Amino acid sequence: MNISVTERAEQAGTEGIDANPGKLQRAHCRTRIGQMKDERLLEMRVFKAVVEAGGFTAAANMLGVSQPFVSQSVNALERRLGVQLLHRSTRTQRLTHEGERFLLSCNDILESLEEAEAQVRSSEPSGNLRVSAPHAFGMDQLVAALPGFLSSYPKVCVHFSLSDSNVNLIEDNFDVAVRMGRLQDSSLRSRKLCDLQRIVVASPGYLAAHGTPVTPLGLARHACLTWESPREHLNLWPFMINGRLERVAVQGSFRSTDGTTLFQLCVAGVGIMRLAEHLALPAIRRGDLVPLLPEYQAKDDTAIHVVYLPERQLVPRIRAFIDYFVDVFREPPWQKP
Repeated sequence: MNISVTERAEQAGTEGIDANPGKLQRAHCRTRIGQMKDERLLEMRVFKAVVEAGGFTAAANMLGVSQPFVSQSVNALERRLGVQLLHRSTRTQRLTHEGERFLLSCNDILESLEEAEAQVRSSEPSGNLRVSAPHAFGMDQLVAALPGFLSSYPKVCVHFSLSDSNVNLIEDNFDVAVRMGRLQDSSLRSRKLCDLQRIVVASPGYLAAHGTPVTPLGLARHACLTWESPREHLNLWPFMINGRLERVAVQGSFRSTDGTTLFQLCVAGVGIMRLAEHLALPAIRRGDLVPLLPEYQAKDDTAIHVVYLPERQLVPRIRAFIDYFVDVFREPPWQKP
């Protein structure tokens, strides 16, 4: 009677372990390894290639395999998952909702595998680094410091995105994000770059046309540049009045979600703004803006942080980025004369 290797290993278990216990244990080990072996990583790579290349034939050319192999791999993946990952037509393929979610997971898993192997081979930072930052702070401060980082770490490829919305590091596929203000409770790790202070300012042209407020309550008679949701809380301006911290709600005829836009309109004389120091102090030195109500200035208990996922803190390129910019902002450039 013919029996398989697996069946022989199982049969050996019934014939008495005293015969050759070491040989029997090795047979069981080989059996378990055979059961653990699968093609999941290969299928993920093929699926990812189909999406990136835009089709099965293009993916086959990119991977150096046959088109039937690519089709069979994706079909096997969909059967195993029990869902359709791609909408197929004669000319194109389009991700389903399940396909979009699975692609994000594939990217994370394959990248983690590459990172694990890279860390064993070398601790030198390398690979893609996805960074999100607020628009105004990113353009004004981070962009100026990026050439030094790229020169120091030539094997790192930075993907830089500017947005005044708080991105989701997992869902939006970012490695790190720079956040201004008080951090929300989350599972993210963070490191402080520097303190964040805002100053009430206006242009000389605005003040010449509309006068200068002498108390915080006088702002009610002025046009203030305000934030749109989700940053409407910044429209409550804090002041020290009679030794107490009080918040004054301001209003105006222009609102925006973009800090750079508000800053440019303030310089243009459209209204009064409570502006972050990194933009305010240089503009004051240039004569573009004038500080207002300094005797009522309240100290902001907030900061600028870089946030990242806990499990990514040991990735060399992420650690290098964080350490580099912590050093850059140890003495904030805008505070230097």
